[in-house]
Amino acid sequence: MKEQLESIRKSALESILGSQAGADLETVRVKYLGKKGELTAVLKQMGSLSAELRPIMGQMANEVRAAVEKAIEEQSSILEAKALQARLETETVDVTIPGKKLKVGHKHPMYTVLDEIKDIFIGMGFEILDGQEIELADYNFTKLNTDEGHPAREWSDTFYLMQDSSVLLRTQTSNMQIRAMETRPLPIRMIAPGRVYRKDEVDATHSPMFHQIEGMVIDKGITLGDLKGTLNAVVQKIYGEGTVTRFRPHHFPFTEPSCEMDIQCHKCGGVGCPTCKGEGWIEVLGSGMVHPKVLRNCGIDPDVYSGFAFGMGLERLAMGQFKINDLRLIFENDVRFLEQF
Repeated sequence: MKEQLESIRKSALESILGSQAGADLETVRVKYLGKKGELTAVLKQMGSLSAELRPIMGQMANEVRAAVEKAIEEQSSILEAKALQARLETETVDVTIPGKKLKVGHKHPMYTVLDEIKDIFIGMGFEILDGQEIELADYNFTKLNTDEGHPAREWSDTFYLMQDSSVLLRTQTSNMQIRAMETRPLPIRMIAPGRVYRKDEVDATHSPMFHQIEGMVIDKGITLGDLKGTLNAVVQKIYGEGTVTRFRPHHFPFTEPSCEMDIQCHKCGGVGCPTCKGEGWIEVLGSGMVHPKVLRNCGIDPDVYSGFAFGMGLERLAMGQFKINDLRLIFENDVRFLEQF
């Protein structure tokens, strides 16, 4: 048995020193110290020894086990150090090499215009209101004097969420004008920017989802002259002094009288081109004096108070300021386009 133990010690130590990886060490450990290992097999023979030899062989077997375990631990440390050194050599970073340039984004051209418009109106004493895009038909239509049967309330024009047409994706941010008149003290000066939804076909100037800025002033003695002066001042701030505008009579259920405001086409200078559909003008907003019925619907006496309201398409304003000839470019997120701004 003594010869067996010495043989096990010698062969185990040789195998350990010859190991090149942790997996090799584990194989050696199982071969000599495992439940079915060679040392375990020798220890099972202890019962056949005499009482005098048993403690001597037991002590020797323990010494062999301890020597093998220590050798495995030392070789494991050596292999780990070698692996770390190899990893450091292969993963060495040359700190003198210039790093990769980080691409930093910038504000979208549409939101550049929006922020400019907010600053303009805040400077004129307006407040900014935000509200829900899923709206009740009462606030989107009825209280704005747009009764049942109006073409704008047809399923072909509006995204309804309920079969009874009581809930919808708002078609305008005018809903915030109603909510402002119902909840805020007079006088009121507000604008409400946000997303709106209509069943428009996509083309160079239309989209089923777009952004609108609705505004309203309610006070005593407000006139159409206040409306025109305010909007002309805003357009001059956005597009620069000398921007040519025109007001055309129109009809909106929630204003009376009503008008639309156009700016001369920035692409062709009024001659006519695909951007303005050959007309030389681009419609930027609708406006008018708040209809007395709308005031009454919100609990405001039209004999005491008057006001004006307007709604402008943010994308069209951005197109005018940055000379963009197709609205679809604003939504397509083509980096080649956006990098220009």
